[in-house]
Amino acid sequence: MKVIIVGGVAGGASCAARLRRLDENAEILMVERGPYVSYANCGLPYHVGGIIEKEASLLVANEQTFRSQFNIDVRTCCEAIEITPEQKTIKLRDVGTGEISTHSYDKLVLSPGAVSVRPPLPGIDLPGIFHVRTIPDAREICEWIEKGNPFLAGIHRYSGFQTLRPKPRAVVIGGGFIGLEMLENLVHRGFDVTLVEMLDQVLPPIDKEHACIVEAHLKRHGVHLAMADGVAGFTQAENGVIDVLTQSGASYPADVVILALGVRPDTTLAKMAGLEIGERGGIRVDEQMRTSDPDIFAVGDAVEVKDFVTGEWSLIALAGPANRQGRIAADVIAGRDSRFRGTQGTAIVGLFGAAVAWTGISEKTLKRLGDSDYEKIYLYPNSHAGYYPGAKPIAMKVIFRKSDGRLLGAQALGEDGVDKRISAIAAMLQMGATIYDLEEAELCYAPAFGSAKDPVNFAGMVAADVLKGDMPLSHWCELKGEFLLDVREPVELAVENVPEAINIPLGQLRTRFGELPQDREIHVICRSGQRAYYATRILLQHGFKARVVSGGMLSLAHNCLLNANH
Repeated sequence: MKVIIVGGVAGGASCAARLRRLDENAEILMVERGPYVSYANCGLPYHVGGIIEKEASLLVANEQTFRSQFNIDVRTCCEAIEITPEQKTIKLRDVGTGEISTHSYDKLVLSPGAVSVRPPLPGIDLPGIFHVRTIPDAREICEWIEKGNPFLAGIHRYSGFQTLRPKPRAVVIGGGFIGLEMLENLVHRGFDVTLVEMLDQVLPPIDKEHACIVEAHLKRHGVHLAMADGVAGFTQAENGVIDVLTQSGASYPADVVILALGVRPDTTLAKMAGLEIGERGGIRVDEQMRTSDPDIFAVGDAVEVKDFVTGEWSLIALAGPANRQGRIAADVIAGRDSRFRGTQGTAIVGLFGAAVAWTGISEKTLKRLGDSDYEKIYLYPNSHAGYYPGAKPIAMKVIFRKSDGRLLGAQALGEDGVDKRISAIAAMLQMGATIYDLEEAELCYAPAFGSAKDPVNFAGMVAADVLKGDMPLSHWCELKGEFLLDVREPVELAVENVPEAINIPLGQLRTRFGELPQDREIHVICRSGQRAYYATRILLQHGFKARVVSGGMLSLAHNCLLNANH
């Protein structure tokens, strides 16, 4: 059996290596139009920032590795230019010489990846404007930063004793993964950074109230934000400075510009071969990664896959799913019954010592779908036992079905422990877990690493209380003139308060029932929601109608940021 794999990196390279492990006799040819067959493109921003110092550290495996360890014929700088499915042949072109050769195949795997979005804006081809997609891209950015324009090159003439010098300026266009990682690394390199984003929030997969916290975090670290303002074009002055022009008429000068406008599936070959293209613009595949031609498979950023939660077709440009898809394609080619379960879009971004992570569906997506069978909770547990030094709060939002408690999604932000909480929830979500499963999950615990009641368990317990009726909820966005009861201590109100709320500290509540209305629903608030829950249990058992305002004053802070920014 002869298998040709078009494209390396995550999907293609994992497919090739897995197939060899399963079939020692298969003839495997892998072609990559770039100079590197397998590299860590997720590490590119950190190489630009100098955190990953050596470019060679990004190289996962080279041609020699695949040949010697896996007996795979690898050809870099070799581009697939035409597929003829009827004859099961593919034409390859040597990028260096232009020589074209035709090869037959029994099975073909397409892993062409995605191409960076580059709109036809005036001046977009000016020197100093870059994408961050490949190792050569990162190399060009590093070279430009070192000696690209007169200003940046002139910085090297400053001596170590000359402490006053102007900061170089960078504009990053796009507030997704790559945009945020690039702006962080440019700040680390001493740049004054402006983020220009067409949408009204960063990180579109998460909900706005959490995006606002991320935006505030960026501002605290000196990043300038130009939100809800798309790029209109670029001009360049004689001194090499690029002016980034926006649709609002604003102009942002830059010594380097990073385009991080997202990616689109590379479907050129698939379209030429007559393969089905999905409604989102990616190659349509089934759960075994087969295209509309049973002898052609496709994996990675170029394909459409089913969203695990909604069942909708989606485009997910993430390394983890691409690797799994490559393995599944190899399994199926080798005769095994492997299937891709779908994607939850689980992801994490690190920013200036903090992290934001998410998995599953967001509330705004549920609203877009017209789905009202859900509830959400906000909670702020410590990353590990509070009595052990270094504990940090984690801001969490968990979304679940009202009807049966099934997990739908989660988002978390914090300076410690964010990754393992979302990873645990993501694994359980993929298994079809409910909030009751979160409640009962047995997770490792020691004071330095977690709590006896881990944030994952805590989320399940809170959600279970909600569904069991023990903890009726309300949310700040729903409150319009309701009766508010604040059960914090008076000293706390001096720091933050809601003027219209009545204050009765929790310890005094049982003796001051007479100050509360019997004919109105009481919405109870505290700092994070825990004391409000205790108060609500007391009130409900004494004949009052009461609800906990989810997240208390901490979630109000989210809403205040949301209103201030938008």
